[in-house]
Amino acid sequence: MNQDQPNNDEKKQEGQSQDSLMEKIKQLGSTNVPQAPDSNIHVLPIIGQVEGHLQLPAKNKTTKYEHLIPQIIAIEQNPKIEGVIILLNTVGGDVEAGLAISEMISSLSKPSVSLVLGGGHSIGVPIAVSANHSFITETATMTIHPIRLTGLVVGVPQTFEYLDKMQDRVINFVTHHSNIEEEQFKDLMFAKGNLTRDIGTNVVGQDAVDYGLIDSIGGVKEAMVKLNELIGKTNDDQVVQ
Repeated sequence: MNQDQPNNDEKKQEGQSQDSLMEKIKQLGSTNVPQAPDSNIHVLPIIGQVEGHLQLPAKNKTTKYEHLIPQIIAIEQNPKIEGVIILLNTVGGDVEAGLAISEMISSLSKPSVSLVLGGGHSIGVPIAVSANHSFITETATMTIHPIRLTGLVVGVPQTFEYLDKMQDRVINFVTHHSNIEEEQFKDLMFAKGNLTRDIGTNVVGQDAVDYGLIDSIGGVKEAMVKLNELIGKTNDDQVVQ
């Protein structure tokens, strides 16, 4: 019998443990990650730039559309998940990908709550309002501006018609899933001089609530309380039925 075998196995396990530790430090900046108990709530973070049809450079912090699709489907199908909280800190991104994510969230049969942390800009606005109830922290901001194109643009009337229709899709979704009036939202979108060398409006915390864009001011605690309240109502309705 080889006496060195147990020592080799121990060294191998020790090496794997060190690799795992280094991976935690690299990915999370910590050696110890708090372990949550089995939860009936799924957390869906949308961070950085929403990546859609085009792959963004590696240096960009992105949320990939194709990563969110299976998560949202799993939320709908998994009976153990009773609600979802969407955490947003995004600069925006691909318009069609953002609208698709918004439509998927809004069509969930399970209660959803969104929370804007830091910023929910551009196409992050429809994602924020797609939940059953939306929150924004006091210092978080949301930038509302017209649709833009990057890269080569063909300067023909059809291009501008396409932009108008795309813009209407965003306006219709936001106004149908929030309490802001269409004219008010358009005024914010097309305001001039509010942003340096740009058009649009930057709304902060309470302003977003006053406009009717976001439902409430709050943070993690308030969002969790509201989500549990919605889950309780849904469960009560199912019992009655």
